Amino acid sequence: MKFYSTLHIGAFHLNHCEDFLIYEQIGTNESLIAVMDGCTMGNESVFASVLLGKILRNLSKKMFYQEFIAPQEGTIEVKLKEVLKLLISETKAIKNQLGLEKNDLLSTLIIGIIDTKNAKAELLTIGDGLICVDGVLTEYDQGNIPDYLAYHLSEDFDSWYDSIEQRKSISQFRDLSICTDGIFTFKNFENKYKEKAQSEIINYLLIDREWEEFNNFLDRKVRCLKDNDKHHVTDDLAIVRVLNKK
Repeated sequence: MKFYSTLHIGAFHLNHCEDFLIYEQIGTNESLIAVMDGCTMGNESVFASVLLGKILRNLSKKMFYQEFIAPQEGTIEVKLKEVLKLLISETKAIKNQLGLEKNDLLSTLIIGIIDTKNAKAELLTIGDGLICVDGVLTEYDQGNIPDYLAYHLSEDFDSWYDSIEQRKSISQFRDLSICTDGIFTFKNFENKYKEKAQSEIINYLLIDREWEEFNNFLDRKVRCLKDNDKHHVTDDLAIVRVLNKK
């Protein structure tokens, strides 16, 4: 199983890319993937997405080590719930330690655990974004008023977790992608009449497999869109794509 990613600052953002991504091994046959999109209207919105990513990366390393020294049984659905619970707990602790406000922590989140042995996946989306599984798209569009993890830090975790509707259980896949909504913002600044449809962009980045032999597979594609087709991503973009090559 091969993991690819790309992270780009949008042309309309001057200082920071407010998106972030991770993919980390979390068990012998399991990996955690996530993309985050900081809210532009939040305070230093890059901070929130990077913070969530750093916490998740640290949790992944700890859980992988714990499994190595004391293997435990459990489904990827159970493990995903555990990760999210720990993420909220650590975010709350940092919020209190640094005296942060809710607006300091606004970031959307698509998070998933991949069973790399059996090509299964469990995914949750808090906010908006896009998931592509073997060419089938699931878009979460919350009309520019997305949900954020920070809104739920003080809620009863189990009740809130059970109420999440934006979830997907995938029994088997060959090609899976998660991405922030920047994928919908490619523009041709030189000739708007030659601007590609969103469906073409999505197909090229999330379905087409040209250059999959290269580790920078997705970076090449974004660079080709820019240099050859004069298409620039105007909002920040984060993509994690997983190919099952068995």
